[in-house]
Amino acid sequence: MNLTMIIGFLFFIGIVAFASWYKSDKSKVKTLNGLFFANRSLGFLMVGGGLLFTNINTASIIGENELTYTNNMTVMAWGVTSVLAMLLVSEFIMPLYIKMGIATTPDFLTVRYGGGVGKLVSVIFLVSYVFNLLPSVLYAGAVAFNGLFHFSDVWKMEYWTVILILVWIMGTIGCLFSMLGGLKAITTLDILLGIGFFTGGILLPFFGLKYIGHGNISAGLHQVLTVHKAHLNSIGSSTDAIPFGTLFTGMLLVNLYYWGTEQYIIQQVLASKDLKTSQKGLAVASLGKLISPLLLNIPGIIAVHVFSKMHNTAEVFPRLDSLVSPPFIAGFIAAVIFVAALTTFNAGLNSSSTLFMLNIYKPWLQKHSKQAPEKRLLRTAKQFEIVVCLAAMFIAPLILFVKNGFYTYVQIVNGFFNVPIFTIMFMGFVTTKVPAIAAKIGLIFFIVCYALSQLVFDTHIHFLHILAILFVVTCVIMLVIGKLYPMPVPYTLKLNNVVDIKPWKNRHYYTVILLILMVMLFVCFSPLILSK
Repeated sequence: MNLTMIIGFLFFIGIVAFASWYKSDKSKVKTLNGLFFANRSLGFLMVGGGLLFTNINTASIIGENELTYTNNMTVMAWGVTSVLAMLLVSEFIMPLYIKMGIATTPDFLTVRYGGGVGKLVSVIFLVSYVFNLLPSVLYAGAVAFNGLFHFSDVWKMEYWTVILILVWIMGTIGCLFSMLGGLKAITTLDILLGIGFFTGGILLPFFGLKYIGHGNISAGLHQVLTVHKAHLNSIGSSTDAIPFGTLFTGMLLVNLYYWGTEQYIIQQVLASKDLKTSQKGLAVASLGKLISPLLLNIPGIIAVHVFSKMHNTAEVFPRLDSLVSPPFIAGFIAAVIFVAALTTFNAGLNSSSTLFMLNIYKPWLQKHSKQAPEKRLLRTAKQFEIVVCLAAMFIAPLILFVKNGFYTYVQIVNGFFNVPIFTIMFMGFVTTKVPAIAAKIGLIFFIVCYALSQLVFDTHIHFLHILAILFVVTCVIMLVIGKLYPMPVPYTLKLNNVVDIKPWKNRHYYTVILLILMVMLFVCFSPLILSK
């Protein structure tokens, strides 16, 4: 274990720890609104940074580079096409949320369909966080750290045991940070991560090319552009991890769900000062997603020219970093990975507590005519975070035994939760008479059919196409039920905004620029230019 690398790691972690402590000490969390929404006071840079780096976590850094190494640049579509989804959310969904003054996604479902649907979706969200989001982030962080610092070799322990230890260390630190600082401390962490992320995104490819070229960056770049060119292709065929056609079916739906209804994501936007600020924040996050392949995918391409074969491909990114970067820089990038794990883990914990407190616990208190002081509610919220954290830490090490690659596992499991929820949300947006029973039947039908397609029957159809097919079928079923058994009183939107709802005047100009850049990125990594 290199001492200089450890110093580089501790240097960046020290800066992050001091800045987070200073920020949280200045604004101590005393209410649920402060814990969950930073008192709705965030500016557009903090909103944009919070969105981007709650999304870009250790799982995506490790997983996307693994798939780029084993497949090609088609995996960049997950991040790059999310630009379109974010812009659609900014224009159509976020104004609706802010006008309604909601605090959680299930709040909308409660208003639209009734309390039963809202509670059901709250439970589904919590199950998703406990069994998928939080464990996957901890597992990816543990894999990264073992790859960077070679703990399994240094400690002379079995790989699984090392992963278990690292998961519990990261989970404990993340839980403490989330409880002490709340959402404002998490977004401060995101800003610092942003600086480190883009710095690492420049430094790691630089040193990687230098390593390939034996000290000559131009020679390294020439090799990457002329050898193994198929890896530079982002236009996927039917045999690739991400076939190009899926960009217009299930992937679009997944991204719309993620940026428009995923609680731990929209909570970042709902904490903004006003609608204009939230729309600017979404534009900032969109720009960041266009730059993010520097650290999410390019290292995987470089690794193709460095490692001819790897036993555990999930360690592609950390092994590359520790091999090609100077020890201090390798330690710095290790710290970036650590902070990336904390940001998403903390945001997931915070949102889990938000869902439980606002959609389950407080309604239970009201139903039983009970009241609790703010201090007690705050204590209960933090206690729930501890329970969720412990569950995630027990589950995370088991991900080691899944097949088909870590990142593919994460996306397939997400399918049990994401598009089913988006489907009933979408029908709630575009219809006024579809009743609650249609939402419940649609939700159950979608989840059961998707489970059968992934666990029982081999359909030979990509899971993203299956999500799109089930989306259409479920919408039809809900429309039929709505036609046969419509709501006696059609749903109408009622304004209940707590911040200014005036939109960002110049948003359309930036929308066009961002969409052009998105298309150009695909053209660049295609047989037309780099992979021809």
